Amino acid sequence: MHLSKAVVRTEHASRYLQQLCKHWSHKFSVDFDPVKGRVPFSDTAEVTFSADDAALTMTLSVADPAQQQRMHDVIDDHLKRFAFREELDIVWTN
Repeated sequence: MHLSKAVVRTEHASRYLQQLCKHWSHKFSVDFDPVKGRVPFSDTAEVTFSADDAALTMTLSVADPAQQQRMHDVIDDHLKRFAFREELDIVWTN
């Protein structure tokens, strides 16, 4: 599996974690609470979230590295929609 991680500074990390997980729970078997979440997009791709008072940490795991950028884009797009009131700096690292 190929891992990448983004630590997004925000005071609303828990809110965004819950919104993202609730949104994807209509399609996937999602597990979450206010401080951690897991979205299995498929057998070969999943994202985990953790939230604290200062940041939302997202860790993406994909089997095929060719999936990685597309999954980053999907996750980023959804997060930005929920966080439209603030400008987030989302940087993924391997």
